[in-house]
Amino acid sequence: MFRAMILAAGLGERMRPLTDRTPKPLLKVGGRPLIEWQIERLRAAGFTELVINHAHLGMQIEDHLGDGSRLGVSIAWSDEGTPLETAGGIARALHRLGEAPFLVSNGDVYAEYDYDRLPAVLADMAANPDRVAHLVLVDNPPHHPAGDFVLADGRVFLPSPAGEGRKLTFSGIGCYRPELFAGITPGDKAKLAPLLIAAMNAGKVTGEYFAGRWEDVGTPARLHALDKELHDRITA
Repeated sequence: MFRAMILAAGLGERMRPLTDRTPKPLLKVGGRPLIEWQIERLRAAGFTELVINHAHLGMQIEDHLGDGSRLGVSIAWSDEGTPLETAGGIARALHRLGEAPFLVSNGDVYAEYDYDRLPAVLADMAANPDRVAHLVLVDNPPHHPAGDFVLADGRVFLPSPAGEGRKLTFSGIGCYRPELFAGITPGDKAKLAPLLIAAMNAGKVTGEYFAGRWEDVGTPARLHALDKELHDRITA
């Protein structure tokens, strides 16, 4: 079985004052912390061995989730102390993720995505060294209208200078081969985008489009709106 990592080390600065005392992944929507919605969907898809990193108020996350048994998973923790950015955080946790390709998801995103789709992707990546990343892309939200990447024939690209292709937004859900992070010294800060762009330029990044419910819960207003939406569903 493939492993999954949830990124939970962000500072949540746009969510202040809510995140002054509570780490963003523990903020509640629909009566549950954001990160628990993620864990539930991962477990349902068979991802039961999880790695979670943390930094800002991170021991609150670790104390809340413990070893994961309450939610039917096993959690290994990666305490960064100071946030290392996305790629830096993954590189620091590689020894916990193993040698096979793995799934990564942002702990502060709400997504009704079917993770059942990804074990087959990970198995294909394990057999194909030239497929180093697979990204889930979504429609551009109002707060990010320019998008990130172009998806064409199952491959992900940067937009051409002429602008061909519709840009979509990276959902924060991706699958990666460990060697994508081989050039990062564990403990160093490093961003994910430069690694992905280099791999895209080499034709080594695949992707898929997800049209379902997805929310980057980046502000108190978006948190409140999502909370109301989920409560309304529960009480309908």
